[in-house]
Amino acid sequence: MATAEQTRVTDLNALFTPTSIVMVGATEKSVWSNGIAGRLADYGFDGPVYVVNRAGVDVHGFPGFTSCKAIGKPVDAAYIFVPVAAVYDALVDAADAGVRGVVILTSGFAEVDAEGAALQERIVALARERGIALLGPNSLGFANVADGRALTVIPPRTPIIHGGIGIISQSGATAAEIVKFAHQQGFGVSFTVATGNEALVTTSDVVDYLIDHEPTRVIAVYSETINQPYKLRRAAIRARKARKAIIILKVGKSELTAAIAQAHTGALVGDDGIFDAACRQLGIIRVSSIEELVMTAGLIDRVGPISRPGIAFVSMSGGSCGMFADLAEQYGLPMPQFAPETVEQLKGVISDFGTTLNPFDITGAVMRDPSIWTRALPIVGADPNVGIIVVNANSPQSQRDLAGANHQAGGFMPGIAASPVPGVYVTQVLQAVNDSMASFLETNNQPVMLYGLEYGARALGHLSRWSSSLDRETVGLVEKAGGSRPQGERDVLSYLDSRGVPVIPAKLVTSAQDAASHARSLGGKVAMKIASPDIAHKTEFGGVKLSLEGDGTVAAAFEAIMQSVTQKAPDAKIEGVIVAPMRSGGTELFVGTARDPQWGPVIAVGLGGVWVEALKDSAIRLLPVSKADVIDMFQSLRGARLLEGYRGSMPVDLDAVADVVVKIGEAALALGPDLASLEINPLLADGSRIEALDGLTVWSN
Repeated sequence: MATAEQTRVTDLNALFTPTSIVMVGATEKSVWSNGIAGRLADYGFDGPVYVVNRAGVDVHGFPGFTSCKAIGKPVDAAYIFVPVAAVYDALVDAADAGVRGVVILTSGFAEVDAEGAALQERIVALARERGIALLGPNSLGFANVADGRALTVIPPRTPIIHGGIGIISQSGATAAEIVKFAHQQGFGVSFTVATGNEALVTTSDVVDYLIDHEPTRVIAVYSETINQPYKLRRAAIRARKARKAIIILKVGKSELTAAIAQAHTGALVGDDGIFDAACRQLGIIRVSSIEELVMTAGLIDRVGPISRPGIAFVSMSGGSCGMFADLAEQYGLPMPQFAPETVEQLKGVISDFGTTLNPFDITGAVMRDPSIWTRALPIVGADPNVGIIVVNANSPQSQRDLAGANHQAGGFMPGIAASPVPGVYVTQVLQAVNDSMASFLETNNQPVMLYGLEYGARALGHLSRWSSSLDRETVGLVEKAGGSRPQGERDVLSYLDSRGVPVIPAKLVTSAQDAASHARSLGGKVAMKIASPDIAHKTEFGGVKLSLEGDGTVAAAFEAIMQSVTQKAPDAKIEGVIVAPMRSGGTELFVGTARDPQWGPVIAVGLGGVWVEALKDSAIRLLPVSKADVIDMFQSLRGARLLEGYRGSMPVDLDAVADVVVKIGEAALALGPDLASLEINPLLADGSRIEALDGLTVWSN
């Protein structure tokens, strides 16, 4: 896996924009060289093409040589498909000839066994040493569709539909299926690449490259693992600024899937929960099927970001309206009710049987008078809460259906064109784009089509949420080297206090007399806890006493704590006892940081105290976090209602909490990469008063 050096974008230009190409291992009978030659013709590559084989003979009409060096002319890119034992020597030859972009189709490397992994490492070392952008091994190559340059065996669907979808897939066969399905749906592709084992060039590299690839407007990814997650994170921030969507279908939610991925490309899939959190935070759209991937990518490519998140669904079928309303609730689609002025205008257009709710049942009256579509849709599109119109009407599944479908389109297509917001057409069921549908699309100027209410709803929800996230702040990771290493509650709270985190006023005492004196100075009841860097869970050792008042009670509690802890943890370093004012009321929250082996520092929040373990209800994000990230985290909890003031309790001031959590995250990052975890449990929120009551650090070495 490529986890060290990052491939430079200039290297990828050498790979993805070649002006000359060599096929290494080509023969007239080779299915691979026949496939590559066919794709060069399909995509219209017009540069010099050479072949290398043992005999040095011409193949497929291209001049043949015994080696790349023997060509004697500059060659930009090579496609190597010789047996695995010959790959290293072939790569050396290509490097000696000045080739700077290489695709290795051959399999049998890290995805097979340790011997294959060792050979893969040798190849990577050579490529790095010689400045070669290496795609693969186990890669079916790439097609730079917009530029007509291709080194791939993946067949395009003809006629080629040019569009703005860039496709990246670790699996070559899956890449081919994505290309095929996109063509069936009428969506155009700008770029296709199968990354294979990702020994050097990774999915993250290609995502970063496509952000600067002008013909690409949306990036659709199939992934088994995320190599170089730090680079993907930076790329996602750049993509958001460029207003390009990244959509990822990533496997690995189950142990079985992880095992399959390991066998397929040698990929370790990583923590799926953290990947899910990263997507949400970075504005990456995560999907769960090829259909959802392609329909979402096609919709965003054709429509782009919408100015408002609201979706208006307009159908001639009350049944479709009901089904879409359920889907909207299931997938969290914003379906605003129309403004009063919109309702009044629609009443002058629709029949007496229609309603002015959203979803909007325009009724079967449009069968008789399609102009109702033409008059109603611009009114809906002008509603101040609507960002996109979704039209559902009869769709042709046979030649017999065409006349009626075109009759309806004669009403709604002008209505969509006159609307101030974009409009799309969604069918009630998933259907093939057969000759009848193709004829319908051509007759009606290729409207944006989504097939099936279910997939349409998912794609529309992704479009709406992605559009709303574009202007949201995303904080890039800047991790410091670290300096101090606070250990134990007292040191941790003192450190947090120095970083601007509000902490409970507390004092370390070393005698029963000092404990009683300090408790008296605080007034009211106090809490007492053992202070030891060796004891994390103090209650288990008898190290906590609560709601204490009076000199005698406090002094006795001090002695009891010391006696219990020294008996149960005789080897623990004891610094004394912490005395702090007793807090009652409020809501206990949990904040903790950790270090993921792939994504680096992360932060989790949840309900605190005993609830954090009892409910298993937490939200995770990558560090650093913004205030908006933190608010989103708390609002995503299953127990979020408890934060709103439940059964008479005071609501939690989420703005104030978010400010504190951001500072806790910054404090954790400032401690450097040796910090394994920082835990504040509880963080007490009593209205707008926020205090850290306890803190714990764990260090990696």
